[in-house]
Amino acid sequence: MMENKKILIVDDEPSILRLLSQLFTKAGYEVFTAESGRDALKIIEENNIMVMFFDLNMPVMNGMELCKSVKSIKPMSIIYAITGYASLFELSECLDVGFEDYFKKPVNVSTLLKTAESAFEKVNRWKKM
Repeated sequence: MMENKKILIVDDEPSILRLLSQLFTKAGYEVFTAESGRDALKIIEENNIMVMFFDLNMPVMNGMELCKSVKSIKPMSIIYAITGYASLFELSECLDVGFEDYFKKPVNVSTLLKTAESAFEKVNRWKKM
């Protein structure tokens, strides 16, 4: 049994947060959501969350900046980018700041569930070392 199945979703669109939150909750995950980078960082400080999905285009602190901050506090965390639009430049930058992979909106829900599952398998493998 995988313990600590916590997921954080950060997006400034409430409808997307609701949709993904329902999806992952139904799949048995404990879901945390935030509409801003600042809120996300607060949640990360207070909870041991290793798997996260960040929207790239958010006001104030975008997904890239958020990913960079989180990776500096939790280098082992596994973070995915979700974006409505991505240029090649942005995608290479995603790798630089520490994103594991990226998904284009509208996101295929079964892909997200598979992704989360393999992320937790990876987290658990690292824990066993």
